[in-house]
This record gives sequence, structure tokens and C-alpha cells, in this order.
Amino acid sequence: MFFYLSKRIAIPNNVKLKCISWNKDQGFIACGGEDGLLKVLKLETQTDDAKLRGLAAPNNLSMNQNLEGHSGSVQVVTWNEQYQKLTTSDQNGLIIVWMFYKGSWYEEMINNRNKSVVRSMSWTADGQKICIVYEDGAVIVGSVDGNRIWGKDLKGVQLWHVAWSADSKVLLFGMANGEIHIYDSQGNFIKSNLADSTQMKMKLNCLVNVTGAISIAGIQWYHGTEGYVEPDCPCLAICFDNGRCQIMRHENDQNPVLIDTNMFVVSIQWNHTGSVLAVAGSQRAAAQEGDANIVQFYTPFGESLGTLKVSGKQISALSWEGGGLKIALAVDYFIYFANIRPDYKWGYCSNTIVYAYTRPDRPEYCVIFWDTKNNEKYIKYVKSLISITTCGDFCILATKADENHPQYVLVLCNSIGTPLDPKYIDIVPLFVTMTKTHVIAASKEAFYTWQYRVAKKLTALEINQMMRSRKEGRERIYHVDDTPSGSVDGVLDYSKAIQGTRDPICAITASDKTLIVGRESGTIQRYSLPNVGLIKKYSLKCRANQLSLNCNSSRLAIIDNSGVLTFFDLDVRVTDSTGQQVTGELLKLERKDVWDMKWAKDNPDLFAVMEKTRMYVFRNLDPEEPIQTSGYICNFEDLEIKSVLLDEILKNPEHPNKDYVVNFEIRSLRDSRALIEKVGIEDASQFIEDNPHPRLWRLLAEAALQKLDLNTAEQAFVHCKDYQGIKFVKRLGNLQSESMKRAEVAAYFGGFEEAERMYLDMDRRDLAIGLRLKLGDWFRVLQLLKTGSGDADDSLLEQAHNAIGDYFADRQKWLNAVQYYVQGRNQERLAECYYMLEDYEGLESLANSLPENHKLLPEIAQMFVRVGMCEQAVTAFLKCSQPKAAVDTCVHLNQWNKAVELAKNHSMKEIGPLLARYAAHLLEKNKILDAIELYRKANYFYDAAKLMFKIADEEAKKRTKPLRVKKLYVLSALLIEQYHEQMKSVQRGKAKGKSSEATSALAGLLEEEVLSTTSRFTDNAWRGAEAYHFFILAQRQLYEGYVDTALKTALHLRDYEDIIPAVEIYSLLALCACASRAFGTCSKAFIKLESLDSLSSEQKQQYEDLALEIFTKHTPKDNRKSELDSLLEGGEGKLPTCVATGSPITEYQFWMCSVCKHCVLAQEISNYNFCPLCHSAVG
Repeated sequence: MFFYLSKRIAIPNNVKLKCISWNKDQGFIACGGEDGLLKVLKLETQTDDAKLRGLAAPNNLSMNQNLEGHSGSVQVVTWNEQYQKLTTSDQNGLIIVWMFYKGSWYEEMINNRNKSVVRSMSWTADGQKICIVYEDGAVIVGSVDGNRIWGKDLKGVQLWHVAWSADSKVLLFGMANGEIHIYDSQGNFIKSNLADSTQMKMKLNCLVNVTGAISIAGIQWYHGTEGYVEPDCPCLAICFDNGRCQIMRHENDQNPVLIDTNMFVVSIQWNHTGSVLAVAGSQRAAAQEGDANIVQFYTPFGESLGTLKVSGKQISALSWEGGGLKIALAVDYFIYFANIRPDYKWGYCSNTIVYAYTRPDRPEYCVIFWDTKNNEKYIKYVKSLISITTCGDFCILATKADENHPQYVLVLCNSIGTPLDPKYIDIVPLFVTMTKTHVIAASKEAFYTWQYRVAKKLTALEINQMMRSRKEGRERIYHVDDTPSGSVDGVLDYSKAIQGTRDPICAITASDKTLIVGRESGTIQRYSLPNVGLIKKYSLKCRANQLSLNCNSSRLAIIDNSGVLTFFDLDVRVTDSTGQQVTGELLKLERKDVWDMKWAKDNPDLFAVMEKTRMYVFRNLDPEEPIQTSGYICNFEDLEIKSVLLDEILKNPEHPNKDYVVNFEIRSLRDSRALIEKVGIEDASQFIEDNPHPRLWRLLAEAALQKLDLNTAEQAFVHCKDYQGIKFVKRLGNLQSESMKRAEVAAYFGGFEEAERMYLDMDRRDLAIGLRLKLGDWFRVLQLLKTGSGDADDSLLEQAHNAIGDYFADRQKWLNAVQYYVQGRNQERLAECYYMLEDYEGLESLANSLPENHKLLPEIAQMFVRVGMCEQAVTAFLKCSQPKAAVDTCVHLNQWNKAVELAKNHSMKEIGPLLARYAAHLLEKNKILDAIELYRKANYFYDAAKLMFKIADEEAKKRTKPLRVKKLYVLSALLIEQYHEQMKSVQRGKAKGKSSEATSALAGLLEEEVLSTTSRFTDNAWRGAEAYHFFILAQRQLYEGYVDTALKTALHLRDYEDIIPAVEIYSLLALCACASRAFGTCSKAFIKLESLDSLSSEQKQQYEDLALEIFTKHTPKDNRKSELDSLLEGGEGKLPTCVATGSPITEYQFWMCSVCKHCVLAQEISNYNFCPLCHSAVG
């Protein structure tokens, strides 16, 4: 970090200043002094030059207002940035709140206790509340609109300071005797930390061994508004007038950072990010009388960043600017401004600027990789970042591995922030430098070298092996006091790093062949690379802060802590004062106030230096005239300096602007350009020959091309070894027309519009189109094609349409892409666009428009499959002759009937297993009827019937409605009949032309017999239906009063005990017999009932009681015996039964159903339209 005084403003009438405060948001500076002096100033940059930004731009006072109102000397000024208010107070205790209105400051509120003087005022972080402390111990907390919230009198104490915590929950009061008391936001005492308190645990550790009276110089609590340097970072600074200071993480921190500044302190303040604490005061000067005013700068961890000396008698206050780039100091009757050049964490690799900053919402550093060429940025969050180092295309992020673990990581990243290789090391990487092959990290005692390898085309496996092979000696560690010879393989032995040294490392740098290590005593150690061997030690008078080697490692630039730049020639041999030959000599050149420098990459004598806000370019140690800028130098090659205005970028780090990267040309380049423009190519070429540089030759070549001086251009291209340029000149030489040459040159320099215009003027539309084709500017190609006509254009037009379609598709603008693909007849990409747009109608019509077997059809079909559109997918598959895929699709989408139908139509074999699979799936889910439907549709009647019978049997067991059960049995039987028909027709097909119809039917039956293991339902499919038919019929007849017919029907049921439970059958039979007075039959039924095993003894007893009751009244004999005989006997030669009446058919004429083959009496059938059993129509 570097700082220097930049401006001084005198206060009129030599009025002494007492206090100063800089508004962080709006930039107003308020200063108070004796005799009621209160001024508000504002510095603003006034420049039209875009290159002059930040500190380099001239700044003048845009506001200088005297605020009248105080009579005594103004002692306290504080800003409320959120509400744009200024609060001031004087020695008489008068407080004034000022507000900003129409460009000026006006009194808003006044308050005076007339009892005591205000010592300190502090606003909360959100600007809502102010705490005012008076010397007599009175405390007032008020709101922003002037209302008093609470007040308190602290008895017997003198108050001097007050500070709020970041969350506004804690108040610290500083006493006149140096004590600090802690209160909550309501004014309740929490605990005191007396300097020598015994009863309180917490004490001001920085005051140990201090004697005599002391007072508090300042309490500053950073509120975290811009994030913290690292998580749990010290942010509460307490400083005493004797120079002792402590920085705490919170008000109860038992282990604060302790600093002894060795100065008399008057004022302290944090910068805007809490990364630098400025301590202002005076130090006893040795030589002259009086004290010297100084400002010291510290990190939150107590490391000194340097000292700024300020002239004048007495410094009274300091205040930071909002961006942390300036600091205002009140000294006597002057305001001094100092510019700060912060040590940003940044680097530059292959057109990418890498920079880091903190954010209030995240504990990590936000590291941005900003590609300045394409204006793209990549963000990476890194915990506990220490530094960023870059070289070539790569960068190293040095970080702390873990808060609790003392290990560090060097992460090798590429220029978009992708981590390529992390290395864990056990030394603190305070200084890191990098070459194209090595990374060197140094702590104060030791340095570590790592020869890194970059995976250009490595597989993951190889990278993994690389990680394992640490042992190869690519990593070594050396103690700074060792003298390595370079021959021995260094080992990775961290025990070396632990040993201390009396002369710590303070800076390092390296080139491809040399490593330089600077030490605090001024010794410079030079090692060879890649084998680290100590070549030489040089001793200098200064302690280096920054070292830099030129491109051939012959000279070393050294910037010391106070910004003095000196140069050391490493190789020159000189004779010293004792007459000895020594190597190395300090050069005569010395520059002051230097904060950055860069050697040219391509010239060992060329370098650029940043002094204050000026950049000097030196050639052979002679400076050119300076350039006003405050940028950090990224790169210096080809006589051009690329500089980046980091101050500006970090004001809004998330949106870097290309204007903040500025290119400066050095004088020889500017002069050559001026010569070419004003004097001509001849003289310019003479000048360039005297000062040769490839960049100048290229400049000459370009100028010669513009003037079509091909000879000079060719010579210049040869000098700068530009083979393409030479070929281009040769091609130009072969062109006849002058205008043609001009057009080519225009295109060469990127003036494509101009070149195109020239081609069109020559009526060479083809060349204009060719040019646009090379550039890939298809929109323009399309425009040009539409202006003319020609057959050759058709294919180009299609190509153009497709290319524009691709352009939109790449950007996911599918709708625009569709329009162009339609014109370009690019069906493949069109299908993709429709799919992305979910325009399935468009996709369907595209599929319909394609010819059969087109290679795109399967893809389109797959798209339909993905979104579950079965019909369209099948159509597409069939169109490209892939029936199997179509069937698979139907199966995949559960459209089984369609699958079966397709398989049938395309006579595919494997539908059986598929069906079985799906049926199993349905049965698993207990969807039996769906499975039956599936089998039926697939003409697998036998399987369907099996399942149907299973359902019917289950329903029968459940004792549900008999009619429903009958229907189920009828359905099963009908399926079996269909199965019989199917078998017969199959056999007919086989036996065509062989024999008669009868034999084929017989064969069918025989085959069927073999197939179905004689299960009950193929042999007698109708039994179940018959059983329930007669069961229902008997009851219906009984209810309708036809008791005799009911009995006849009921007697049939005896054959169906396997289907209908015997209890049901014989109960019904007994009832019918009883009703028709056939007590003999009734008696038999009762005997059967009483002998049933399925009944319990109680039920049997009930039947016996009932029988007793009936048969005591009636004899168990049948009256009309003859009619019942035939039925009761049964037997083989049984007559067919009429399914309409239940009576046996004795006539020769009866009707037989064509479906179920059951009979009805001839006279009965006329009453029916449908078969009473199977309900098929009467023929």
C-alpha cells in the first residue's frame, strides 16, 4: 500500500481546525474549528477526458459553504449518511442538526442543555438513532426525527467517547480516565472493563505495564457495510493517547490484536471496507525540535502498512473518503488530502483481469475473472483469500485452508477461474511469484517451489496420476539461510520452514531462469531456476517492498517501503572502492513516490513507472514525457501499455466497464505514426530502421498497404516476420484492378462495410457475398442474395436460411429458427425446433410431409414416444417400415389393443409373451376384467374364458345376486364357444382341399382336446349357466304360483351340487315339493338336508323340528307319481330339458339355440325373441 499527499486547502483567517468528517456516501467534507468555524466542502472531478478518471483527474471545490450558528469552537462533527444530515456541537454544548436543501445546508434542529459540553456523538449503522454523551455523564439517545428515546445520568464519571455496535444493540462509553463501559441499546449497564480491574474479567490488554494518566484517543467500530476481510475479523479499534491500541472481534474478545504505535495519538478511523485502520498523531523527532505529524496505517490484524509524514505544527483529526482512496487530515489551519494506492488483490492473465473484493452478504472473497476482450465475467467465491498472482494464461489463488488448521492452499486456475491443480503447503504464502513453469511461495523464513504442469489434453486418469506423483521432486522447499547447490533434489521437508531466521524475507520475484529473494537487511539472493542453486548474494541499502526482473533477467527493479525506485544491474562487472572486481552494480537512476512499475515483455531496456498520478515510460533509463493516469499497469508489450483503473472498477465490481481498461502508446510508436501521417512512408521507414521494433514495422506495413505501396509493405512484413502479411501482399500483386486491391485492403483492416460497398460498386456481388460468408454474417448474405437473381443462389439461399436458423436455435429462440428452417427446408433441425417449442401439430404435419422410409421419421417417432403420443408415433414408425418399433411403442405406452392389432396385421410372432407380460401386470394390479378384455381383443379366447370362470366362481362363492352370477357364467361359456370356432377355422385353413368339412371340424376338436387338459369348462362350458338359470327359473315359477312346473325345474338342480351349494338346492326343492303337495319328494329333500356335513348341529336340529311339524300333518307320499317318475329316476337316456319351462321335451319338434345348443319346446319359443339361457337372438 502506498500513500502520498496530493492537495492542501487553507482555511481563511488562519482559524485552527478541531475536527473533520467526510460523508462516505455523498462526498461532503465537514470541518469545525475555533470561533464557531463550520465549513462544508465538496471535491469533485471536473474533466472531459475519458482517460482521466479517479485520482488522476483534477478535482476542485464544487461546494464551499460556511455554516453560521455556532459561537464557540466546534468540537464534534458527525454525518448521518442515510438521511443526509450533519450533526455538530461546540464548546458551549450547543448541538445543531443541519439538513441539505436545494444545494445548500440549513439548520433543522437546535438543542442546548446549558450544563455541560458534548464530548462525542455517534449514529447507528442504519442512521435511525443518535447517542450523545456529555462530559458530566449525561447520555441522550434520540431518533433521526429529533425525538428523545431515552436519557440517563451516569453519576460520578466524565464521558469522552461513544460508539455503537454494528447491530445497534451495544453501546460503548469511553470515560475520561480511560475506562470503557458496556451498555445495551436501552442504557442498561452490562459490564465495565477497567484498565486495572480485578473483579472484572475483561481488561484493556494493551495497557498492561502502562503508568501515568492516559485518555482514550478514539473508539471506532467498523459496521461491516462492505463485508469483512475474512470471517470473524477484528473490527472494534480502541486507541489511547499514549499510542497503545487494541483491535477486537467483539466487545468481549479475550484475545484482541495489540499494537504499540509509538506515537502520541489524536484520532483513528477505519476505511470503508474495514481493511485499513488509520492512526493520526505525532512522534518525537530526533534531530529537530518539536514533533513530527504522522499517520500510521494498520491492517485489522495489527500489521503495519506504512507511515505518512505530514508537515505542520499539530494534527487534530483525520477522516477517510467513502471509496477509501483518499484521506483528509486537519492540521493547524489546513486540510491536507492524501491519495491512497491500495494493495488490491488482482492480476492480469491473457486478456483477463482477475480481481477480488468483499461483499456484506458473504463471508468469502468474491473473485471475478473479467475477460476484457469478450466482456464476459466469471465469478468464483474463495474463502480466506491471501493473494492473487498471474502469469501467462494462468493464475494462482493463495488461500488459507481452514480457520483452525495452519495449512495453506495454492490453487492453479485458468483464465476463467477453473481450478486446475491445488497444492497444500505448510508455510504462509506471504509472497507469491509465478513464471511460465514455476510457482514460488515464500514465508518470512523459507520458500517453496512448485514446477507446475498444465493439462492441455490430459484425461481424468492422467490428471489423477499427476496428483499422486508429488514425490517426483516437482515441489521443494528451501530455508532462506541455506545455500542450495542446485544439483541435489530438494525435498519437501517442512521442518526446515519452522526454523527461524534473523533476516526475514520481504519480497520475491522470478523469471524463467532466475529467482530473486529480497531480505529485510537489504540483502538480495539470486538463485538459478529450474534447479534452485544459490548463485550470488548482493547487498543493497534499502529494504525492498516490490521486486521485478526485466525480460532477459539482467536488471532488477526495487521499490522500497517509502516508494523509492532503484535499479540494480545483476551481471555487470565493476571495480569497487577497494579495487576488487565485483558483479552487480546499483544504477544511477532513482525515482520517488513510485507505487507500481512494469518491464516491457519484449525489450529489456523499456519499462513503465507509476509516480503519484503520472505514468513515465523509460527507455535506457531516460524518461519520456509523463501521462496523467492512476491506473495499475497490466501489461507492457509491442510498445503499448495496458493499464486498468481498478479504483473505478471496484466502485461497482459486479459490472466492470471496458472504458476502465486504457491503452497507452509509447513515444516511438506515437512518433512513427505521426511521421507516416505527416511526412510520408519514406522518411518513416528510415526512422523505423534506426529504431527497429516489430510493432513499428507492422505499423509501416499497414500504412504502406493503405497507400498500396506493395514493395514497402512486403519489406515491412518480412521485418516483423508476418508470413500471412507477405502472402497477402503477393496476392494483391496478382490483382489487376486498383479498386479490387483497395477493397481487399479494406477487408484486411477489418473495414468490411467499406470493402463490401466497393465490391458492389464494381458489380461483384459474388465477392461481397464471399466476404460475408467468410465472416459468417449470414443475415447480410441473405440480404445480398435477395437483391439479385440467379440459379446458383438457390443452394446458397438454403444454406443462409439454415445458418440463420442455427444462429437462433443456438440462442434458443426456437420460433425465429422455425421460420428460417422452413425456408431452408432443413427438416432435421425443424423437427428439433418443433419439439423444443412443444408444437406437436407442426411435428405431425412435418412427419406426414416426409416421404416413406425417410431417415428422419424414426427420430420424429421417438419424439412422439417421449411425450406419450402413441398414435402419431405408430404412424411415423409404420411410415418408415418399422412395425416392431410401433408395437414396442404401443406396449411402452400401454396401448395393448393397438399393439395386438398391429402384431396381427404384420403377423408378428412375439405378441404372445408380450400379452402374457401385460396380463400379468394387470392381474398384479387386480384388474382382472381389463385382462379379460385384453385377451378377448387379442383373440385369446381360451385365456379370457379361464379368467372369466374364475371371476364367476368367486362371485358364486360370495353369494351375490344369482342373476349376476348367471351372466358371468354365460359370458365365460360364450368365450369358450368363440374358442371352439377359432380352433375349427384354424383347422379348416390347414385342411383346405384335403377332405370334407366334417373331418376338419373333427380335427379341430381333436387338436383342441390335446391342447386343453380336459378341464371342466371346455367339456361342459354351459353347466354353470344352466345351474343358475334353473335356480332362478324355479324361484320365479314358484313365486308366480306355477308350483308343479317349479318342482320339475327344481328337480333338475340335483345335478348341479358342484356349482350351487346343496343347502340352497334342497331347501328350494323341499319348498317347491311342499307347495305342490308332493310330500314324498319333500321328505327325501329333508333327509338329504339333515345328512349334510356343511350344516351345524343347531341348523340340523331346526330342519328336524320343521320336518316333524310337516310330516305329522301330512304323509310323506307323492300324489301324482307318474309325472315325477321320469324326473326322479334320471339316468342315461335322459330327455333334453326345455330351458324356458324346465320340463323335459318329449316331442320330436323343438327349437335349438345356434349358440348354446340348448332346446325349447316348439310351442314356447314363439313367446321369446332371445334364447332364455344365452340371450342370443332367436334365428
